[in-house]
Amino acid sequence: MAAKKKAAKKPAKKAAAKKPAAKKPAAKKAAKKAAPKKAAKKAVKKAAPKKAAKKAAPKKKTARKPNAAFMKAMTPSADLAAVVGAGALPRTEVTKKVWAYIKKNGLQDAKNKREINADDKLKKVFGGKGKVNMFEMTKLVNKHLK
Repeated sequence: MAAKKKAAKKPAKKAAAKKPAAKKPAAKKAAKKAAPKKAAKKAVKKAAPKKAAKKAAPKKKTARKPNAAFMKAMTPSADLAAVVGAGALPRTEVTKKVWAYIKKNGLQDAKNKREINADDKLKKVFGGKGKVNMFEMTKLVNKHLK
């Protein structure tokens, strides 16, 4: 009995494999009606994502352009110049230098890493505040750039 069942299943799988290649619309209709032809459904579903991948490929050709406003050199105030230097820098570089100063002097709070404990130089930049969170820090630093 088991040999007969295997023999009966093998021709059905081969027939299902041939139908999607010859006529795809006919294979879809047959797959909906008959349960043993589930392989035809899977073959049709696998073909669809390949088409979608081809459509997505042209989008990668456009290169990402950096925002010119971030790259514009700005002069820091006297208080901020004590931390990052007196030369004109883009905002991104100012933020990097402030973080380098914070890490070099160990000013990041040990328990809550989002908070910065200001020393004398940074208190002037932060408007006299002793503790500032990192999101508020960028806002306060940007006030010292022109």
